[in-house]
Amino acid sequence: MTYEHPLAYLLGLEGVALLRAFAGEHDRDFVEARIAEIRELLDDDSLADAAVAVDPVDAVEGYRVWSASYDDGRNPAFDLDEPVVGEILDALPAGVAVDAACGTGRYSAVLAGRGHRVIGVDGTPEMLARARTRVPGGTFLTGDLHRLPVAGAGADLVVCALALTHVPALGPVLAEFARVLRPGGHLILTDVHPERVLRGSNPSLRTPDGRPGRLPGYHHPIGSYLRAALSVGLHPLRCEEPAPPPRPPVPAPPPGERTPGPWDLWPWSLTDLVPEAARAADAGVPAMVVWHFRLAGS
Repeated sequence: MTYEHPLAYLLGLEGVALLRAFAGEHDRDFVEARIAEIRELLDDDSLADAAVAVDPVDAVEGYRVWSASYDDGRNPAFDLDEPVVGEILDALPAGVAVDAACGTGRYSAVLAGRGHRVIGVDGTPEMLARARTRVPGGTFLTGDLHRLPVAGAGADLVVCALALTHVPALGPVLAEFARVLRPGGHLILTDVHPERVLRGSNPSLRTPDGRPGRLPGYHHPIGSYLRAALSVGLHPLRCEEPAPPPRPPVPAPPPGERTPGPWDLWPWSLTDLVPEAARAADAGVPAMVVWHFRLAGS
């Protein structure tokens, strides 16, 4: 169980903004405004006792709960990774494509639409059921990223999106991807950028009894992907780190009128309470990382 306090998040944003100011990105007025805002936050009674204890939820159970609403709204991350992945796929011929951790079939549908024979693998039966409905021509199997139910050298392409932050170590998973790829096959990975993982960007949800829960989120530095890939013969062809558009400037709420809202389910809503600090802390920071690797061989 973890302890999450809205002040910890807000003061963290203020701290990152102040560090960037210390490095020369902002002036004296900005620094003094941040320090004054920190004092206001610490004196705000609506934030003082708002902490919650958050249950850890494993990925399979978390996505089981999330499956009922996963497709209700478009995840902003999709707008960042899909253009890059589309460009990569444009240059690849159709073949056997494994959508590892396929979820409800977002990329399975993209792959099928481009003529690939799709094998979707996921650990959550409820997500697989939705993928089967979405892509009726695909083959969808229950499986784990460490043990894909796919023959060795049986795939021309593996795609894995928004899943690797849930695994503690990249090496075994990338070794499994290399096992199922034919020589010369391609691997496309997309995930939450490690800088965002450090800022708490891993999915949150309500458990069946209504308590806040948090899926595991592991910090994998960019170099960790390279080391894991190179050790199993996967060579990088492309790496992109798309960032979201800049936050529009908006005024902070007046002192005493801050309302944290449903922050325990959606902590990023807290950024509305300190918009200037949030803009400074997040300016230019990537939200996603997208990799394209090719397995050594013919």
